[in-house]
Amino acid sequence: MQMQTILELKKDPKMWSLLKYNSYWYKDLNRSFTNVKAYKEDMKNKYHLRPTDKISDAIDNIDLISNVLNALK
Repeated sequence: MQMQTILELKKDPKMWSLLKYNSYWYKDLNRSFTNVKAYKEDMKNKYHLRPTDKISDAIDNIDLISNVLNALK
């Protein structure tokens, strides 16, 4: 694997741990540095780091707080 790819992966602990559990990515990342973009997208999907996931989590938290406050009334 190229040094540039390894440094990119080690920047984020989640990227490094995903590589440990999904070793099939080694093959793709060894072939080309451009596959790092696809790897990052897969990581965001698996760890729910996309903006839509964050918005959905925020809405769920607001609903939970609202329900708790309504129950306390």
